[in-house]
Amino acid sequence: MNRRHFIALAATGSLAGCTGRFGNEENSRLDLTVRNDRTDPVTVQVVVVGADGTTYTEESDTLEPGVSRAFEAVVGREGRREVTVSGDDFSGQLAWDAGTCRLFDGTVRVTDEAVEVAGECVDQR
Repeated sequence: MNRRHFIALAATGSLAGCTGRFGNEENSRLDLTVRNDRTDPVTVQVVVVGADGTTYTEESDTLEPGVSRAFEAVVGREGRREVTVSGDDFSGQLAWDAGTCRLFDGTVRVTDEAVEVAGECVDQR
């Protein structure tokens, strides 16, 4: 392999990994934290769907009292996305636009009295 060929291959490889990173082509992502502040364990169901009905993730886990769990989902590039966190007797929901928000950060806190939700776009396109 000659030196010019090697340099061309190296440049192609380094650029291929970066082009989507800086453009709007990159998928939107959800970073979600669910916290159980109840006195008993709760089983949570996390479902992320698009406006067209596409399910991007569906997970469940049992959280002990005082425990938080992180959930992540890659959700495509365009359109409204909704995440629902639910259990036997509670539900909380957040929504964002994947076309304008590259990274959405959400928090759901389950207490004995309420379900608190908060979210924000932390990386806009």
